[in-house]
Amino acid sequence: MNEAETRAEHIDPALAKAGWGVVEGSRIRREYPITLGRLEGFGRRGRALTADYVLIYRNTKLAVVEAKAWEEAPSEGLAQAKNYAGKLAIRFTYSTNGQGIYAVDMQEGTEGEVDNFPTPEELWNRTFAESNEWRDRFAEVPFEDRGGYFQGRYYQDIAIERVLSALADGNDRVLLTLATGTGKTFIAFQLAWKLFHSRWNLTDWKAKREPTRRPRILFLADRNILANQAYNAFSVFPDDALVRIDPADIRKKGKVPKNGSLFFTIFQTFMASGGTKSASMLTGSGQGISMAAEPPKFYFGEYPPNFFDFIIIDECHRGGANDESSWRGILEYFSPAVQLGLTATPKRKNNIDTYEYFGEPVFIYSLKDGINDGFLTPFKVKQISTTLDEYVYTADDTVVEGDIETGKRYEEKDFNKIIEIKERERKRVEIFMSQIDQREKTLVLKQANACSS
Repeated sequence: MNEAETRAEHIDPALAKAGWGVVEGSRIRREYPITLGRLEGFGRRGRALTADYVLIYRNTKLAVVEAKAWEEAPSEGLAQAKNYAGKLAIRFTYSTNGQGIYAVDMQEGTEGEVDNFPTPEELWNRTFAESNEWRDRFAEVPFEDRGGYFQGRYYQDIAIERVLSALADGNDRVLLTLATGTGKTFIAFQLAWKLFHSRWNLTDWKAKREPTRRPRILFLADRNILANQAYNAFSVFPDDALVRIDPADIRKKGKVPKNGSLFFTIFQTFMASGGTKSASMLTGSGQGISMAAEPPKFYFGEYPPNFFDFIIIDECHRGGANDESSWRGILEYFSPAVQLGLTATPKRKNNIDTYEYFGEPVFIYSLKDGINDGFLTPFKVKQISTTLDEYVYTADDTVVEGDIETGKRYEEKDFNKIIEIKERERKRVEIFMSQIDQREKTLVLKQANACSS
């Protein structure tokens, strides 16, 4: 009996007998895709990872089941089962040939044969031994998949679960580190969806009582293109829940918008001023009155500090959490809110403030992870060198514009900042164009402030 027959005639009935796919709230995902397989070029990919079964209860993945043919040992698929469970961050995993079942507890490190699959409720109670009301409320809200079109990747689901778990445990500063291109906006959307529909809010969360209202969530970015992208990605929310905070609209209406649940803006808008207010001031001689202008009132100050329940700071390493950033004041002003930082930048000396402010990430998905899983494209770094990567001015050279320092040795870091040699740049472009396939897509990163942007 081959694997397909074993699954249909023995494994599927055994799962159904335990209540999987039968008990309300339980679900079996067959042939569950985990990774796509690393891109190898010429339209080829490495081996994709696909789990035979993933057992879901109350919108939570609880176990992996790896199936083997009837003639093979029950533990034959054990290595795969452990690998898949590790990838999916699932505690329990099983390998079976339809006759015997080999079970593994990834957390406790225990394993051995069992007689039956556990029921959905049994597996839930084993996974979550301690009760937590907010965790249960979050679990009641399924991911928004737009009728099956919007399928999250495995690591996105883990990131969302880790943030919600941090919230359920009472943490108010949370950090996610995921490589560029891995879908941080999708993660932000699903988090907002869960918070919105579970009616999580700061007041009831801190008071540890039943939720009485929907949250006010702020998506804060440093560029309009990011704020607009998020606003559009959240379009499945009710129209009256979405608010794009726009300075022109504020000036027109004379006040900041407050009616809504999901607000989108950029640091620069919040740091803008509604103008100055004048105050009467008596001169020292007492002979006249002059008008002295008060400091401008920033737009963010027109909201009470506890107005927002949850703030998502996109690309938080760019300055919002930097000790010396003028934007840091916005986060400190809204300090009562739970604040989630999203960044693609691993911990380095130049962004240590970000990690000190938010704490260590609750989840990391690196560039290497994305490439190995097949969600990101592999790349090679090619250094372009010319015979003019250093330059010292000589008298027979022509200065087209500006002044040049005689005897100074200009190095790579000086080119196109202090000095420009157009022939050098033209040659570098020619070399670059000769090394790429101009029929294919190419991504070019520019250099700014000693880091790629």
